[in-house]
Amino acid sequence: MTNPGPLREDLARLKEVDRILLGSAFALFAIGVISVFSALAGRGELAMSLAVRQVVWGLMGSVAFLLTFTAGFERMLKYAYWLYGAALLTLLILLVFGYTAKGATSWFDFGAFRFQPSEPTKVALSLVLAVFLCRYPPKSIVNILGVAMVSSLAAILVLLQPDLGGVLVYAFMIFIALIVAGTPGRYVFLLAGIFLLSLPLGWSILKEYQKLRIMVFFDPYIDPLGAGYNVIQSRITVGSGGILGKGFLAGSQTKLHFLPEAHTDFIFSVFSEEFGFVGASLVLLLFAVLLWRMIRTAARTGDERGKILVTSISAWIWFQAFVNIAMAVGIAPVTGLALPFVSYGGSSLVSLGAALGLVQSVHVWSKRQYE
Repeated sequence: MTNPGPLREDLARLKEVDRILLGSAFALFAIGVISVFSALAGRGELAMSLAVRQVVWGLMGSVAFLLTFTAGFERMLKYAYWLYGAALLTLLILLVFGYTAKGATSWFDFGAFRFQPSEPTKVALSLVLAVFLCRYPPKSIVNILGVAMVSSLAAILVLLQPDLGGVLVYAFMIFIALIVAGTPGRYVFLLAGIFLLSLPLGWSILKEYQKLRIMVFFDPYIDPLGAGYNVIQSRITVGSGGILGKGFLAGSQTKLHFLPEAHTDFIFSVFSEEFGFVGASLVLLLFAVLLWRMIRTAARTGDERGKILVTSISAWIWFQAFVNIAMAVGIAPVTGLALPFVSYGGSSLVSLGAALGLVQSVHVWSKRQYE
């Protein structure tokens, strides 16, 4: 009997993936599809059109998953710098030729769809952090400054769009990667102190609408019909769901179009209104399971690069999920960060699919080493 080809062997490894992790991600995606449809119900064919598009993006995310999984994290790490360089070049081109909406130049507009380069850059950043921090362990100021210089290039280009939410995601990924890579405690506190001291400077470079978003976080009623409107309506929408919710397609706040950006920024509010506290708790549980399985993979792997890679991806997903949900219930400023796997958006789903492929590759490799 002849040996199967390399591709067949790679696909055969799918039997060894973490099914609980994939099941959690798929459940969140399914919740997203029905919530996108519900958020836009009553607007003619738009609801079905975007729901179908979300399914198509999900299928493309599955293809991205298979590509990175079959390639394997070790092979992807070999091209980390090339992938990161391509991502930086794309972000640079975006600033010149990108599509501007709501004051931010964050997308390429191709007519039938838009592409947001900052999403796949998160995958590239995770890869380059894993390679750089293992090559130059963050045990000294010189190495820490080195990783800060390399990784902050993406953050600077995203800040120029401007996309403050994206910058915060990158910063959190870098910070967690540094901790996992073994940065001494004194340097961790030093970095935290520098961050706190830089807040006044950060405030001074924010645009007026960004400052207003932060101010209405403390008191949304200082601008109830402007910047505070989204926060007020989202709180009302979440609270009106009660324990069991109003039922699918029965959310009055959503159907009467009081809730802005319902299919993207405030998708959690839509689901909470229709399925109540029970539904909202289910979403939180699914994210908890997803992140638990990812952290478990990072903890079990014997490859330091794999550990940093998985924890960087975990930091990305955890931070976005936390901020988006906190934003929906009014305990965090509105940043425009999407809810991973749930909010409408093709760039996000495809990038998340690629990221999960890398995580599962580490899982399968670690499982074989463990056994």
